[in-house]
Amino acid sequence: MSKLIGNAIVGQSGGPTAAINATLSGVIRGCFAAHEDGTIGTVYGMRNGIDGLSNGKYIDLSYMWNDEKQLKMLENTPAAALGSCRRKLPDPMGDDAVYTKLFELFRQLDIRYFFYIGGNDSMDTAAKLDKYAKRIGYDIRVMGVPKTIDNDLCETDHTPGFGSAAKYIANTVTEVIADCAVYDVPAVTVIEIMGRDTGWLTSASGAGAAVGNPIPDLIYFPEKVFDLEKLYADVEKALAKHPNVVIAVSEGIRFADGTFVGEDKSGAVDVFGHKQLSGAAKTVASAIKAKFGCKTRGIELNTVQRCASHIASLTDLTESVCIGKEAVKAAIGGASGCTIVYKRVSNTPYTVNYETANVDLIANRIKYLPDSYINAEANGITEECLAYLMPLIAGETEPVYENGIVKHYFF
Repeated sequence: MSKLIGNAIVGQSGGPTAAINATLSGVIRGCFAAHEDGTIGTVYGMRNGIDGLSNGKYIDLSYMWNDEKQLKMLENTPAAALGSCRRKLPDPMGDDAVYTKLFELFRQLDIRYFFYIGGNDSMDTAAKLDKYAKRIGYDIRVMGVPKTIDNDLCETDHTPGFGSAAKYIANTVTEVIADCAVYDVPAVTVIEIMGRDTGWLTSASGAGAAVGNPIPDLIYFPEKVFDLEKLYADVEKALAKHPNVVIAVSEGIRFADGTFVGEDKSGAVDVFGHKQLSGAAKTVASAIKAKFGCKTRGIELNTVQRCASHIASLTDLTESVCIGKEAVKAAIGGASGCTIVYKRVSNTPYTVNYETANVDLIANRIKYLPDSYINAEANGITEECLAYLMPLIAGETEPVYENGIVKHYFF
């Protein structure tokens, strides 16, 4: 395959994570290496993803190439430093309007490498851009670069961002349990954890068991039907053991008919057709209060799960930088319409390989928490799940503090 010479552009899309900027740094670093051998001239950054790019919003990121201090700070900065969006592109074989505008800009900037850091829906965007480029014969390498705290992308062992979110959840849930244990009055606390379709993040609420910390009495996942009568039976058993019961639930737990426990009654949906949720923890806590008459409380960990960079996983950030570099290497090598995935080699010692996978195998598909990771009672995790989780949350990062405040990088 002949060498493709031109400029690169990178964007971020979907929900941010504590590691998405580490991947951005990895792409910038990879482009710099390609710049030195004459392959990539300039690397641009989309402002607010494909949505902003459609409106001509981008910046030149090449100034960061020789600034290790800025790149390190970027790697420890939460959220999407370039800005994000949630934009669903039309069928690349149909309406040309959006694509015509984008590819006119690609020609103007001589964009030959396109990197899109995001989750499931972002892989859909990468797949469509690749198809359109092939349709019109424009020579460009399109790479989806994975990220999502939900850990629900197929073809990969895990996703950048998951390990840091899991680490935050494991530690925060332990702290909540300790706080709840100070009184001897019967009470139930329900902690809601992100995860619309899968229970990967919620499984991390039980990770404290690996170091002897207390974990939730009960953990419920979207992969299993949520039944109120079973909940009541589980809570009754837990209250018989001790007065302070803590429950962890995924935001996406559902009843047998498929209705979300915390479904917004307005029926509102986002641009990708996802139903809006208004609080599983509050619904479950209210049901328990009505049944048992005890004190209850619902807690949502909410947005902080994905942006708590002060407690990020070193494994996560290190791998996230690497996956950005690997995306650039793969694109230069001829890959397009692909993404980089992790393939776990072993747990002890923990090692992974980096491979490419077709984005069509990832876009609009979901990787669920395996049955072997959920206990027989469908209210907790297994040792196999613990073995999977622990390497991903390992290691402490070194954020830069100034007068007790963590400094971050902002464009």
